[in-house]
Amino acid sequence: MAARPGDDRTAEAGSSGRGASTGAAARGTRRDEPVPALAGFTVGITAARRAGELATMLERRGAVIQQGAALRIVALADDADLETTTRALIAEPPDIAVATTGIGYRGWMEAADGWGIGEELLTALGRCEMLARGPKARGAIRASGLVDAWSPESESTAEVLEHLLERGVEGCRIAVQLHGEPLPDVVEALELAGAQVVTIPVYRWAPPLDIAPLDRLIAGTLSGGIDMLAFTSAPAAAGLLARAVELGVREDLLTAMRGPVLALCVGPVTAAPLEALDVPTLQPQRSRLGAMVRTLESAAPSRARRLPVAAHELELRGHAVLVDGVLRPVPPTPMALLRVLAKRPGRVVPRAELLAAQPGGAGDEHAVENAIARLRQALGEPGLVQTVVRRGYRLALEPGTGTSGPGAHCTTEDRTDEGRRR
Repeated sequence: MAARPGDDRTAEAGSSGRGASTGAAARGTRRDEPVPALAGFTVGITAARRAGELATMLERRGAVIQQGAALRIVALADDADLETTTRALIAEPPDIAVATTGIGYRGWMEAADGWGIGEELLTALGRCEMLARGPKARGAIRASGLVDAWSPESESTAEVLEHLLERGVEGCRIAVQLHGEPLPDVVEALELAGAQVVTIPVYRWAPPLDIAPLDRLIAGTLSGGIDMLAFTSAPAAAGLLARAVELGVREDLLTAMRGPVLALCVGPVTAAPLEALDVPTLQPQRSRLGAMVRTLESAAPSRARRLPVAAHELELRGHAVLVDGVLRPVPPTPMALLRVLAKRPGRVVPRAELLAAQPGGAGDEHAVENAIARLRQALGEPGLVQTVVRRGYRLALEPGTGTSGPGAHCTTEDRTDEGRRR
């Protein structure tokens, strides 16, 4: 079962699999400290490979991380089909061979060594033109004693395909080492251009052995606890959506990803399954983890909402608020109420509406009072949220910057729910 959406205990405990959140996002900042670009945002990581490296880069920029691998890598070193394909390739060497990943190419070489045909495979590949999709694949080729002829600047499979089609492949036998996904579009395009394509599936993707972290990630996305989802492979995106189908929340998940949750993808191949479902994505110009993180670092601040409230400047981020440039972490339930208030700044929001907005939807109006008290404490400026006697609460929007609701008649002084002056 997925974690219950909006469970404060889960959300406030920090990232799944990485313990409680650390750094500026957890403790807040002082007025003289610069606020990291990703502070106050929670990023969900769907990757199986290099997930720790990606998490470290994001945390250094202030983000809180929640991990929920949507897949795992299964090596095919003992796979009979891979051995058969490799022996056939040795018997009839290709004209062109494409290495798409360093780990996949090395795995292929190691598997061939295990079958006792490693040198024969290197000899066959040495007779053809070797292409590398990126620097890691290039490094693996050269480490095996071979030399690559070309590699795209973008490190994308799409540019490799474009290069092959431009040069002409009619009558060519092309071997393509796959990196966990079948690349049917690439294979079809090459075959339509007259090539004979041999695919080398060195490893494949499978669902994670422990599905609970992924379920928690999906639940957090649906409850508003995740601001960005990071994808480093197309199978991870497909795996996330497949699990959402099993949980019966696929449409809700897509709605979230088309709205408040940003889908961050390492490149166009990774983004393709999401964009096919009308999910907008953010991608770097170069398909690299570092470039992806820097792209998010540049884009994230623009997703924050800024409001002039009671002579202060508020900036609403995912799970924190900047008050006059000082980072103030806010627990999930008070943050949910603040977002409702911020949708109508200056206008009165009834207690019943705030109660309905609380994660879990349980409790009574006293629960709203307690959550508002926690919100004021978290913000450090009680006057930002005003009580409207017998009506509800409002953000004290600066005069002239917004419009209060009809008939609000709110006092400019903060009052308790019993109407006593504070």
